[in-house]
Amino acid sequence: MEKNGGASRKGMVRCPFCARLNRVDLARVQHRPSCGECGRPILLDRPLAVTDADLQRVVTESEVPVLVDFYADWCGPCKTMAPVLDELARERAGDVLVLKLDTERNPRMTERYGIRGIPTLILFSQGREFTRQTGAVPRSRLDDLLASVPPGAASSRRSK
Repeated sequence: MEKNGGASRKGMVRCPFCARLNRVDLARVQHRPSCGECGRPILLDRPLAVTDADLQRVVTESEVPVLVDFYADWCGPCKTMAPVLDELARERAGDVLVLKLDTERNPRMTERYGIRGIPTLILFSQGREFTRQTGAVPRSRLDDLLASVPPGAASSRRSK
């Protein structure tokens, strides 16, 4: 995936402090967007928690690919993946939105996406599932998954 030349790329993210959904310009993450409700920073350089209530909206309104980690707190391989996903979110902030969904607390989306093993990572592009990976994988595998998304695919839906 290439940088979008500074062009606006919108995404919908939940404030980790007050839980309000905010539309942010992912191309300007270095400006540290803040929540429209509570004014606290929305930190896009780490995986963001989502719930059954907001996963679909966040995925469908994102103009960049979205990688969702379906995990559970008790899961050993999920704990192994956490620092890998933290690093990916930090290094690719603005190019990809990294989300995490706790399967124990969010059974509706877990069932909807047929999650049978965790961690399961689903990569969305243009609001639809593009590919998935089950089990702990090295960072290089995640980079390969992201590289498989055609350049501009996530934002082409918006320009039609």
